[in-house]
Amino acid sequence: MKKKLLSLFLLAIPMLTFSQEKGLDQQIDEAFGNATGWFVDFIFYQIPFTDTISIYWVLFPLILGALYFTFYFNFINFRGFITSINIVRGKYDGLEGRKDHKVEIEKSKFTDEEDNPDTIRVEGHEGEVSHFQALTAALSATVGLGNIAGVAIAVSIGGAGATFWMIIAGFLGMASKFVECTLGVKYRDIEADGTVYGGPMYYLTKGLKNKTLGKVLAALFAVFVIGGSFGGGNMFQVNQAFQLVENITGGKDSFLNGYGWAFGIVMAVLVGIVIIGGIKKIAKVTDKIVPFMVAIYVAASLYVIFYNYDMIGDAFGQIFSGAFSPEGIAGGAVGVLVQGFRRAAFSNEAGIGSASIAHSAVKTKYAASEGMVALLEPFIDTVVVCTMTALVLIITGNVAAENASLNDAQAILLTSGAFESAISWFPYVLTVAVVLFAFSSMISWSYYGFQGWVYLFGRSKKMEYTYKVIFCIFVVIGAAASLGSVIGFSDAMVFAMMVPNMVGLIILAPKVKDELKKYMSAIKGIKTEA
Repeated sequence: MKKKLLSLFLLAIPMLTFSQEKGLDQQIDEAFGNATGWFVDFIFYQIPFTDTISIYWVLFPLILGALYFTFYFNFINFRGFITSINIVRGKYDGLEGRKDHKVEIEKSKFTDEEDNPDTIRVEGHEGEVSHFQALTAALSATVGLGNIAGVAIAVSIGGAGATFWMIIAGFLGMASKFVECTLGVKYRDIEADGTVYGGPMYYLTKGLKNKTLGKVLAALFAVFVIGGSFGGGNMFQVNQAFQLVENITGGKDSFLNGYGWAFGIVMAVLVGIVIIGGIKKIAKVTDKIVPFMVAIYVAASLYVIFYNYDMIGDAFGQIFSGAFSPEGIAGGAVGVLVQGFRRAAFSNEAGIGSASIAHSAVKTKYAASEGMVALLEPFIDTVVVCTMTALVLIITGNVAAENASLNDAQAILLTSGAFESAISWFPYVLTVAVVLFAFSSMISWSYYGFQGWVYLFGRSKKMEYTYKVIFCIFVVIGAAASLGSVIGFSDAMVFAMMVPNMVGLIILAPKVKDELKKYMSAIKGIKTEA
């Protein structure tokens, strides 16, 4: 397999060089854009609200769904926070070994019975990774470039007040993550060798009473997650990482100029080494990278914030006053609210369904236990990391309307400059962090796409390696080519995942409530015995 990967990479080099000389990538991009533009326009259609404000329609189901789950589960995103931390700490690990809570013996046939969700489980195999590893694997796909570039664009458009609504959206998104990740564990398949297959494809197929509807929605989700993994979860990540590396080494005069394919090959080899090992190998990498990345980024943010300690009060004043009476090009409080909610939704992916794929691989007999762990994701991703970025930008005076037109690569440089004002050498650290962010996002998204791939094409080694080789080739293409329309289409597919997923979440919410009651009763039993 390694020889095949190397051969494909070597074949890709002259093709990519030719494409750069002849502009073939631009021609392909234009043709692809003409063919798929209707789909991108539909998913990212903006509903006019006022003369200056338009709202993406995809935000409505995400926000309304998060609000619904927050109330339906009695504010689980707040009252379950301490319990979630305790689960990650391992406080309730004793529950997993209790003999009075055995996992069901293998059930290989599909039925329509309410109490038998068609889940294939084998005694002795309850998952592949720990709660902490599942959390970091899912976080690695969301904590990334959006937390750096996206926030810079959001506060440039909506002003400091967008930060307030971003935080609110992050808290609400915790409820959506709880629901989808609980379902991911409840309806997963665990094969005899312990390999886990889970995610929306499975809870849509098994959980919905209308099996035809469930299979159609599951197939749609699988197609969307595969497309999203190749573009937004792969090509976009490596492309933005290369642009920043190229800039930090001299921009157009950099020795790397024109050698994106070389950077891509290095990244592809590293990604390939990790993803060939499956979720266990991915989790072993992410449980080291993610805490390190978040700790470095938050520590640097706090340094900048306290370096300018005399401006902290004014920054929070701008955030709260701007949330309700903003000034600037956003056009009023609603415009600022939209920017905050948009960035939060686009960053933490709550309601999209992707995270449930990673969380379904957890070692647990209680589905709700992992749902509780998952609700920490939007808190870390949005409430902590995105807010840190926003505060640094506000305090260093980098919130300006003229920055609203920046693209992602330019927005990263804006954030880098904000950090540089207090830490002269931090742009180099940020470059390393962005490369790590991109790398971790790619390996996690490869797992998401792989799960969709095997759902559609079967669980064979041939299908597994076919997907992984294609994924690695797209890493090289993403670093070397200019494929804006391809990546735009892929991003649209990521948000299209929300449509089938949200249907399943709403219908299956009562099942999640039952799982929550079961798990909370088990926790109370431990406390009583203690």
